[in-house]
Amino acid sequence: MLVTKADMAAITGRGVQPAGCRIPTWGDNRHSRVGLLGGSFNPAHRWHQAIARRAMLELGLDQVWLMVSPGNPLKAGREMASFATRLATARHLADGRRIVATDLEARLGTRYTVDTLARLKARFPHVRFVWLMGADGLVTLPRWKHWHQLVRQVPVAVFPRPGQNVRALGGLAAQYLARWRVPARQAARLATLSPPAWAFLPGAQNSISATAIRQRGGFDATTDQPITPKSSQFSGERS
Repeated sequence: MLVTKADMAAITGRGVQPAGCRIPTWGDNRHSRVGLLGGSFNPAHRWHQAIARRAMLELGLDQVWLMVSPGNPLKAGREMASFATRLATARHLADGRRIVATDLEARLGTRYTVDTLARLKARFPHVRFVWLMGADGLVTLPRWKHWHQLVRQVPVAVFPRPGQNVRALGGLAAQYLARWRVPARQAARLATLSPPAWAFLPGAQNSISATAIRQRGGFDATTDQPITPKSSQFSGERS
């Protein structure tokens, strides 16, 4: 999906988060630990928010960036709300300080995670990034572009998803990464480790899914309550 002029107008206008939260396109020299939760956010929902909060607590992160993808290579052809709409749902769940919804990937001009990570590491050389994903993402990871290279760019934290955990932990990606798995009790070290390094963090699971939300007509991200469907609204490389 291409980012239209209308999308960019919405990005730079209505719905902008508090001052100081915009992540600079060309990077900076901040020293921090940042979790990256990327996806289509079609729409964003409470699971994304819960994972962001849990990651900050258990991984000792300073921030989590909700990186809304301009287009998902593995979801081409599926019903996809506009980029501006998806970004707006993510911003409803962010606080603009520690959890920041961002259009950074659109501004970077990257389409694949491996390319996005390369640019982020180059432009934020002092940030220790951790990639955050659900167990369903680990299942599909072998379909991602240059995934062997990706897991050597940043540590990865995997969170449970109903019906996906056994497949994820027994799947191709987990088998390949087995020697570099960090025990969950040591997950706070993850941001300090040189990749490959990953951890599976068992805990409470949430069955909410963007697909189910779209099927019931979308929802108000601030309340998780169904809303009346509107035309064009909410009409695995990330979800």
